[in-house]
Amino acid sequence: MNDQDERELLAELARLQQEHRDLDAAIDALHQSPAPDLLMLQRLKKRKLQLRDRIAFIEDQITPDIIA
Repeated sequence: MNDQDERELLAELARLQQEHRDLDAAIDALHQSPAPDLLMLQRLKKRKLQLRDRIAFIEDQITPDIIA
């Protein structure tokens, strides 16, 4: 992996982590509302899980393999 690829992955990682935090805040706000929209809550949680999977994939790509 060259430096340009790694910079692009790091930029995407930062963007995804920010979106993950934003979704966490939105989910928390929906939980606090008197009548939460359960369908919206389910969709936000599903998106958050997708982001978590993508974040883990990118982190694996960035982290070099160490063969012992």
